[in-house]
Amino acid sequence: MLKVEHLTKDFGHGRGIFDVNFEINKGEVLGFLGPNGAGKSTTIRHLMGFTKPGQGKVEINGFDCTNKPQEVMKYVGYLPGEVALPDDMTGGQFIKMMKAMRHIKDDRYLNHLIELFDLDYQGSMKKMSLGEKRKLAVVVAFMADPEILILDEPTSGLDPVMQEKFIEFMVEEKRRGKTILLSSHIFPEVEATCDRINIIKEGRIVAEVDAADLKNERQKNFQLGFTNPSNLAQAMSVFDNKKIVQPLVLEVTVAKERISDFFKQLADLKVIAINERRFNLEKYFLDFYRSDKVFEEI
Repeated sequence: MLKVEHLTKDFGHGRGIFDVNFEINKGEVLGFLGPNGAGKSTTIRHLMGFTKPGQGKVEINGFDCTNKPQEVMKYVGYLPGEVALPDDMTGGQFIKMMKAMRHIKDDRYLNHLIELFDLDYQGSMKKMSLGEKRKLAVVVAFMADPEILILDEPTSGLDPVMQEKFIEFMVEEKRRGKTILLSSHIFPEVEATCDRINIIKEGRIVAEVDAADLKNERQKNFQLGFTNPSNLAQAMSVFDNKKIVQPLVLEVTVAKERISDFFKQLADLKVIAINERRFNLEKYFLDFYRSDKVFEEI
């Protein structure tokens, strides 16, 4: 549904994007993570046909995004990172204009979105708060019920209640089979929706990882505490995938289908504490950036 091949745009002085490659299949959600200036928005602007590649190509639903942006827009709902709305219109006038552009005849889904996000669209957009402008942009991006969603920091400017509501909405959109590219700094948003995660750094994709692997859905990590080295040594001889993480603390990796066997093995060991080590995407991401680690274990 969406393909980026060897995409390069060099702005000079090390700025830009360099040999970016990824694909998104139908019904898949790809998370795009990186700090400001890493190249996320530049990549997205190429997908929307706003910027011409220096090298490489981008396609959506088989159409070249650079040469056929009008065809691409038939399938895409786009939410930019920074919302710029015309000050001389009301929210209602803007919605009416966008409805005409998207050839929307049925208002039922539009009305559902307005109610869901509690949007007051009657007043002048010049007087709207940042949060209301953001909600208006969300409604306009989704109102044609597009099959492909390209979202650049979608919850920026929304209050915590609306952020939570948006995450719930995205989970529902995923359930409905939407194909989504999600660029976000809100880690719960990425964790709740994404099937795969690309990490971009200084204009280059430095890691592509399976979200299920990262969240240990296929395996669990447990930390076991012991009172003395001999008890620790006994546990070391029992388990295969293990490592000592602190004095008298052993971390054991267990395949999901072997959890029952794992707890049976614990019955014969002198364990004084057990703690499941749950995955934290934000910590993982920050650790990656601090250490520049390579994902050899994934």
